[in-house]
Amino acid sequence: MFSRRATITSTGNYSEQIRKLSHALYNADALVIGAGAGLSAAAGFAYDGKRFHESFADFEAKYGFHDMYTGGFYPYLTPEEFWAYWSRYIYCNRYVDPPKPVYQDLLELVKDRDYFVITTNVDHCFQKAGFDKKRLFYTQGDYGLFQCSKPCCHETFDNEDIIRKMTEQQKDMRIPSALLPICPHCGKPLTVNLRSDDKFVEDEGWHMAAERYANFLRTRENLHVLFLELGVGFNTPGIIKYPFWRMTAKNSKAMYACINQGDAICPNGMEARTICIDGDIGTVLKTLSAAK
Repeated sequence: MFSRRATITSTGNYSEQIRKLSHALYNADALVIGAGAGLSAAAGFAYDGKRFHESFADFEAKYGFHDMYTGGFYPYLTPEEFWAYWSRYIYCNRYVDPPKPVYQDLLELVKDRDYFVITTNVDHCFQKAGFDKKRLFYTQGDYGLFQCSKPCCHETFDNEDIIRKMTEQQKDMRIPSALLPICPHCGKPLTVNLRSDDKFVEDEGWHMAAERYANFLRTRENLHVLFLELGVGFNTPGIIKYPFWRMTAKNSKAMYACINQGDAICPNGMEARTICIDGDIGTVLKTLSAAK
């Protein structure tokens, strides 16, 4: 089992690593991109600061939390207030485009390559930027989907229309009771399709994406593969980080690259096939485009 103790935080100076990554990127037979929250943060999706204050000043004043993430766990007394908060949360993180073109810059680098993306992000930024949806695996859900809270079925429901109505019609930090989302099959409340416990619904689309990802890995396991990790931390390392390390170690032709500002970590023992860049992902992508 990998751990932080079995890692290194640097594999060379910045310019050397950019050169090495540029070479690996354009000489790889296949690219496996693993994306975490740091990629969306680099695109401007901050959950605190100005962006938080612009949308949640009333909730901050009433309850004293200072970021969107904390507000998402607050025990609101009524479902009307819960959905007033969450409809704004979903709207600004799912139906508004990020302010910086980081995802578009990434697409420009890989669009003509044989790539696949696995991500723990739930903000849909890859598809909004134009990535092929058949080359994407959202492992942890989607802000844009509801599921039954029970759940009574393995089905998800698009929520854009109702979320927009909730944001438009709410008043005094409450939505109209008539807009409370209800499962059409059993009448239980709907909730957001996010993996937080054993009630997470893996619908047909989830399983199809998982199968496509597994097939991509299986059919390219002996090729020159670049495992490119972007903004992945240690909240859920077993989804992207550790599997990338294991697959790189197993395939002598593979390279592993980690770009993460303040948390760029690579495993010991694979220095020759590892690229570790502690820097802003957006800046690195633009530098790579210039090198191209």
